[in-house]
Amino acid sequence: MTAKSWMSWSSGKDSTLALHVARHELNLDVSALLVTVNAEADRVAMHAVRRSLLSAQSERVGIPLHVVEIPSPCPNDVYDARMGTAMAEAKADGVDRVIFGDLFLADIRAYRENALAGSGIDPVFPLWERPTDALARDMLAAGIRAVLTCVDPKQLAPEFAGRQFDEALLADLPPSVDPCGENGEFHTFVYDGPGFASAIDIEVGEVVERGGFVFCDVRPG
Repeated sequence: MTAKSWMSWSSGKDSTLALHVARHELNLDVSALLVTVNAEADRVAMHAVRRSLLSAQSERVGIPLHVVEIPSPCPNDVYDARMGTAMAEAKADGVDRVIFGDLFLADIRAYRENALAGSGIDPVFPLWERPTDALARDMLAAGIRAVLTCVDPKQLAPEFAGRQFDEALLADLPPSVDPCGENGEFHTFVYDGPGFASAIDIEVGEVVERGGFVFCDVRPG
């Protein structure tokens, strides 16, 4: 392995496949999963995944977590400051790359590149501009098993929250929705996938609407 790296980890399918590609195709040594957690709710920001399930993912893939706690809502200056501290810690640990699971949103990529400029750490985008219809099926073929934990009801019906990310779901998505949810239509939690030592036992719990989004509470089984 070469190039000590951290993985920007959301707990979802894009991060999972990006990690797999980074380790096995790019030959990167991933030493930590960098994740932002809503300090008040103790859940992954936006994906609303419990910290206990995040820890289970870390154990399954054999990579420790580096958690950055943020408030909700989180002002941009607070987010930037806390991520800047995390990057300084990464650099002190010998890290020279951070891997991101972004697919095609140019403004997000530019934000990440600008944030890392001058830090001595390079951003890596293993999945960049892969056609998302094919990519979604590549995820399934790679063994990724995931549940939709968050849905934007302005873009996708609330009934999709809690569904499995599978061929049936892809067939049911409206044409306006990106198959990977890259425009924020939905977010996922991965309970099994490439690099996982075993599947995480989960239960799909209640569905609630909060802050303009629909969330499904996934619990340890």
